[in-house]
This record gives sequence, C-alpha cells and structure tokens, in this order.
Amino acid sequence: MNRRDFNSGLMAVGGSFLLRPSLLSAGALQGPLPRVNGKRLVYHLNALAEYGKNPQGGVSRVAYSDADRAAREYVIGLMGAAKLTVSIDAAANLIGRRPGIEPKLPPLVIGSHIDSVPEGGNYDGDVGSMAAIETAQALSESNYPLIHPLEVIIFSNEEGGTIGSHALAGELTEKQLSQRTNSGKTIAEGIRFLGGNPEHLGAVRRKRGDIAAYLELHIEQGGLLEAQHANIGVVEGIVGISQWDVTIEGFANHAGTTPMNQRKDALLAAAKFIESVNQVVTGSQGRQVGTVGKIQAFPGAYNVIPGKVVLGLELRDLEASKIQTMFERIRTESERIAASTGTRFDFAQVNSIVPALTDKRIRQLIEDTAKEWGLSTKSMPSGAGHDAQEMARLGPAGMIFIPSVGGISHSPKEYSRSEDIENGANILLHTLMKQDRVQ
Repeated sequence: MNRRDFNSGLMAVGGSFLLRPSLLSAGALQGPLPRVNGKRLVYHLNALAEYGKNPQGGVSRVAYSDADRAAREYVIGLMGAAKLTVSIDAAANLIGRRPGIEPKLPPLVIGSHIDSVPEGGNYDGDVGSMAAIETAQALSESNYPLIHPLEVIIFSNEEGGTIGSHALAGELTEKQLSQRTNSGKTIAEGIRFLGGNPEHLGAVRRKRGDIAAYLELHIEQGGLLEAQHANIGVVEGIVGISQWDVTIEGFANHAGTTPMNQRKDALLAAAKFIESVNQVVTGSQGRQVGTVGKIQAFPGAYNVIPGKVVLGLELRDLEASKIQTMFERIRTESERIAASTGTRFDFAQVNSIVPALTDKRIRQLIEDTAKEWGLSTKSMPSGAGHDAQEMARLGPAGMIFIPSVGGISHSPKEYSRSEDIENGANILLHTLMKQDRVQ
C-alpha cells in the first residue's frame, strides 16, 4: 500500500473520518509507508531486561530504584536516537517530543512504563514503551510528517499506582507523596531521585483537550487472545477498581476451654465471608471479578480463638454500577454472617478507580488497521489498570493488546512472541498515523 492509497482509504473509515486539508499539500507523502523494525525493537527489549535482571530470569526494576534510574538513562539514549527532544517533568515522567506540521495543535501521545513489580517479567510496560520509541524512530527514518506534535511518554511508577500519569491527569496528594514504595523511598523522595520535583507538580497537570489522543500498546496479561488465536486485542475500556479493608471483630478467648457453641470466631466469619464474595461475583453473568487478596488474624496464636481479622476485598468491572451492586450484595451477606457468628463487620474503602472507556472511533481505527495487516482481532476489556486509565481523562484514548503466552504476567515467566510484538507495534504506528489525519 502506498501513501496515496492509505490516505484515500481514510476517507471512508467509519464514514466520519476526514483528511486534514493541510496534509494534501505535503509533498513528502510519496513512497512506501513506514513500518517498525521488529529486530531492533526486540533487541531494545532484551537490552532493557538487563537493568534489574533477577536470577529467576525476569526483572526486579521497582520504581525509584537504582535499576529504574539506570534503565531510564538507557531509554533517554533511545529517545535521542529516535530524534526526540527529551525532558523530565516534575513527576519524573520521561517525555520525548517530535514537532508536527501544525505546532499549535495538541500532541498525540503514545507510551507506557518500564518499572516492574518485585520479581516481575520483561514485557509488562516494556513492550509498549519500546514500541512507542520504535514508532517515533520509524517515523523519523522515513521522514514521515505528522500534523500533530508527538509525545512519547515513559510514565514513572506505574506499578505503584500510576503515579506519573495520575500527576498529568490530576493531583498527587501529600498523603500519596508520603507513601513508602518498594524501593524504600517515599513517592516524593523517588520523584526527586529520578530528576523530578514534587514541589512543582502543578506545572505537570494537564486538562481535558490538552492532548489530541492517547494510544498504548500492552501485553494482555491474560490468556484470552492466545486461547482464541487472536492476534490483536481491541480494548473496550479499563475496568474500575474498588478496594476495601474489611475488619471483622469477634472475641479472643482460650482455644481449649471455650466450647464451640460459645465462640465468636472472627476467622471463621472471615472464611464464610470469603466464600460469599465468590458466590456473589460468580452469581451473575459478565466479566466482573472479585478477590480477597490479603488476610491477617489477631492475635495469631495456635491456642487463641481469633478475636479480630483484617482482610482486603477488591472488585473490578467495566461498569461502576455493577461494582456497587456487587458490593451491596456482599455487605448484605456480611450482615447475615455476623448474626450467625456473633461478630461485627466494618468496611473502609481504601481505593476507588473509576472505569475508563476507550474512544469508539479509535477502537474502529485499531480494528480496521489490524484487518489491513491481515491480523485477527478480539474486543475485550482490560482487567488490569494502566496509564491509559488516567490519560483517558485528558482526551480520547485507545489500547492495543498482544497475546501473553500462557496468560502469565507479573512473573519472570511472562512472555510474548517476537512476531506478536512486531505486529502490535505496527498497529500502534499505523493507528497513530490515521488518528493524526482525522478531524
């Protein structure tokens, strides 16, 4: 396909996409369209995996660590080679900028993150980050002009709560800045360590309309694409996440002398509660999930009936209303359990992230682009949080998934095939080019 055919095809996408007139006079649009260099992209991924490499074969490159800072220096070099002008904002996000034909337009933004969970893998975040830089390099090498400015952003501390993108889309509170991270530093200390300035975060914040669109390539982190032999996941949205600390108060007493029918066993109540969570979440159709992911019993001795239990409840779905409905049903079940066990339940919400739907027009562009490349697609939600969730507050956002072998993620065994990575990067590049030319 040459550029003239490509541009003509844009006129019919969805029946509502139009070429910008200024593009039609750009003489540089003759010749073949750019495409990514897959071997170079995989080489950069492998080189990045050396920073924070662990004995298990993955990385422990947690945010604000020495390995994180060293990896960012490597990434800065790649951005420079891609002819991007690089800066570090006050939230410690790495931003590489490429000018557009119309410099006053808001930028198109692509990117992801390179920090990992402890004992993580080599693909989560890294694929999207290296593909974004490779996209910029492919555009540069082919002298392909974008109408909009382009920003490649490597967000800081995604795994610790999408801190870098949250700074762009909102405000980090003093409470958040004082939180201790896996690096041992507070978020404020970590931001300084990476070259940011937590005292100037107001300068980072952007408002809706300050970006033209945001696109992110990511590994699926699940097994649906592989199981259904689909090449590309077209992400419908990123699920909302609500979390509660659930405290169950019973009565601690001697385990040997207290009859079974006289106990107020908080841990027994917790066991019944965990089962009820599973029943509520699986009791209706949909792709909702619910998890009790942590639990602690007090006083925690063999010979003492647990008098108190604290556990963590998390609910996720693409619809906020469904999350609320599930929670209300779970709370009703807790009242029944409390009455039967002589205990008391208290729920304290500790986190609430609203669902973020991706842009319908961008989803169509991803779908059409994948078809042009002969790739199969599947529409799906993202069950994991991403920087795209924050960026969707600033403008239209889209996400592209590629298969994760075995559905494994947050593990040294995390793996995506080189051909899938190259395919995803090309879909990112060409979706970006189309998005640049629609009004």
